[in-house]
Amino acid sequence: MSGDAANATSTTLPRIDAAAGGPAGGAPSPDGEPPLTGLGASLPAGDTRAKSEGTFPYAADLWAEGLLWASVLRSPHPHARILSIDTSAAAAMPGVRAVVTHEDVPGDSNYGRRVVDRPVFAAELVRHHGEPVAAVAADHPDTARLAAAAIAVEYEVLEPVTDPEKAFGAEPLHPDGNLIRHIPLRYGDPEATGEVVVEGLYRIGRQDPAPIGAEAGLAVPRPDGGVEIYTASTDPHTDRDLAAACFGLEPDRVKVVVTGVPGATGDREDPGFQIPLGLLALRTGCPVKLAATREESFLGHAHRHPTLLRYRHHADADGRLVKVEAQILLDAGAYADASSESLAAAVAFACGPYVVPHAFIEGWAVRTNNPPSGHVRGEGAMQVCAAYEGQMDKLAAKLGIDPAELRLRNALSTGDILPTGQTVTCPAPVAELLQAVRDHPLPALPKDSPEDDWLLPGGPEGAGEPGAIRRGVGYGVGMVHMLGAEGTDEVSTATVRVHDGVATVICAAVETGQGFSTLARQIVQEILGVDEVHVAPVDTDQPPAGPATHGRHTWVSGGAVERAAKMVRTQLLQPLAHKFGMSTELLQIADGKITSYDGVLSTTVMEAMDGKELWATAQCRPHPTEPLDESGQGDAFVGLAFCAVRAVVDVDIELGSVRVVEMAVAQDVGRVLNPAQLTTRIEAGITQGIGAALTENLRTARGLIRHPDLTGYALPTSLDAPDIRIVKLVEERDVVAPFGAKPASAVPVVTAPAAVASAVRSATGRPVNRLPIRPQAAVVTAPKG
Repeated sequence: MSGDAANATSTTLPRIDAAAGGPAGGAPSPDGEPPLTGLGASLPAGDTRAKSEGTFPYAADLWAEGLLWASVLRSPHPHARILSIDTSAAAAMPGVRAVVTHEDVPGDSNYGRRVVDRPVFAAELVRHHGEPVAAVAADHPDTARLAAAAIAVEYEVLEPVTDPEKAFGAEPLHPDGNLIRHIPLRYGDPEATGEVVVEGLYRIGRQDPAPIGAEAGLAVPRPDGGVEIYTASTDPHTDRDLAAACFGLEPDRVKVVVTGVPGATGDREDPGFQIPLGLLALRTGCPVKLAATREESFLGHAHRHPTLLRYRHHADADGRLVKVEAQILLDAGAYADASSESLAAAVAFACGPYVVPHAFIEGWAVRTNNPPSGHVRGEGAMQVCAAYEGQMDKLAAKLGIDPAELRLRNALSTGDILPTGQTVTCPAPVAELLQAVRDHPLPALPKDSPEDDWLLPGGPEGAGEPGAIRRGVGYGVGMVHMLGAEGTDEVSTATVRVHDGVATVICAAVETGQGFSTLARQIVQEILGVDEVHVAPVDTDQPPAGPATHGRHTWVSGGAVERAAKMVRTQLLQPLAHKFGMSTELLQIADGKITSYDGVLSTTVMEAMDGKELWATAQCRPHPTEPLDESGQGDAFVGLAFCAVRAVVDVDIELGSVRVVEMAVAQDVGRVLNPAQLTTRIEAGITQGIGAALTENLRTARGLIRHPDLTGYALPTSLDAPDIRIVKLVEERDVVAPFGAKPASAVPVVTAPAAVASAVRSATGRPVNRLPIRPQAAVVTAPKG
């Protein structure tokens, strides 16, 4: 911060420190155990202690002298015309310092990370339940809430459009129309047919990212007329640019400082949350804080796209796929957000990781008056995975072929061509992954005795009877793309500085729980042999690194750190190489020592530094991609990652309750950079996928969110988590990726729901074509068999 702003507030941002001890450079310890530092080591996260002790600086904990509190008035209707807004009663309340509406936005009235179509405050129309209409700043949070409630808004309630199929013929809900994007994919011969045909209709519900911790922020006005915003942003530079445009300011007069991020499985903070905060700070000249309730979070941020999918699969008598036909309809809610990208992923991966010579897919994303949809881990890919795996189960049943064997006969591999016409050039060990989970021993059957009641679906003291339990085994095979797609310019910048044996990494890649800060430390330890590595806090004074999505920071930001560290390594070694008449390639760094190939040179890194400060800045930019054309063709993706899951479930066929017993996982990871961190990421992804399969559904009634809290929205807990067996990690390095690694957490989220649904089909014989699985879908009127 600068000037008076620095004195107005005090905040402590996390500095990620290196773990103590251990040899550098990724070298194994003397007893043959895995390395303690560097790549391949299970280096713990530097913020673990602060989080466990409750001292981690979350945005909700920030404070400033002269602090005001904000509250946002949100629409109680999903669709209505605003006839008038009267703020006089609110403004007259003691303690109220400012009230702002759409008339008080000095710059652009609309914003959007991908499509600029969303108003800061509703002006003439409200288009979804919970849309912001006005905001208040007051000297006490209760005063702010009461003042927001005192704003009188006269609405003309309109009929909401909540069925995405009806959006095509409805009156336009937005000046840009109801259709956001249409992708018709055409690949192969439209007249091709198979000997066996199966059809299915599938529905995927609205999953909420349910971020841990309150969504909160603090805005501090600056003496130059700008503002600084402290929040848990996952894409600070984009958020800064959007906010600056709405404030009518140049970007350099707005600074976004990333506070501790509790965790994120999508866009952590809606920019519309930050913009009213900054407006109020600029209007009042005081620091303003806003901490959203859980209800406000449910109403404001984006959710996974509810999706309707119609499929027809053609296969020959041996079960080999001939043609896939599909229609995919994504409900974007009121605004576009990430719907175009989600649709591209859904259409491109509609056939799954299988060889399909002919494919004809129609995909649409449409606006409705439902809650907004956007980026949630595995968007687009998760919905189609549930559908195409349901089709594979139907095909296996019709042909009388084992479901795993059917999948193996059609498994994609390196060199095959996607329905988009793109050749799979990265490792694609789909068959190897599937074989690994298929061959893993099955868990023991539960005993039918009172002391084992906890094994019943429904948990301890459940109403189920052991005689009604049926066990099922099912499979899911999924794929996701890495980095952005369709021509997205993926770039990240990092600086590595070394002085007095301490290295500092400066990179605007936000640590959201994906482990980037730990990886950055490991990279520097590996390349420079420096044990003590700090990762600087993130703000927009640093060069941009892009959003924390699609495993970007492992690849792009990690690649930038690697390049910068190698440049520093060259600076360190060149004087020694010149002195001894050899090239730097003949010198190596390990265990904090620099040695030559012939043993003539041996010195420590500290001695070679000799008090100097070395630094370098580098960028990483992967090879470019291209948008899908009018036939859905194009090299749209940088790389792909794959996963296979075998689910074992117990189903009470009388009550319809489901208990997931075990999830066996095999995953294509490229290279294991941090074993413990990788295991945690996979387990977390599987658990999130189980939530999508069984419990998580943000329900709406005519566009109104029902029970927007954590009692009405059921997240899986530790009691719902099954045994998760990671049976195989395939380390076939992707040669175009830094370190050869692939992102780890999205693909198990994509695959797990399909595997659970497949297992419930196996147990019940029911079609199970809706996620989350409702109890009535798992009830069998007569016991199977």
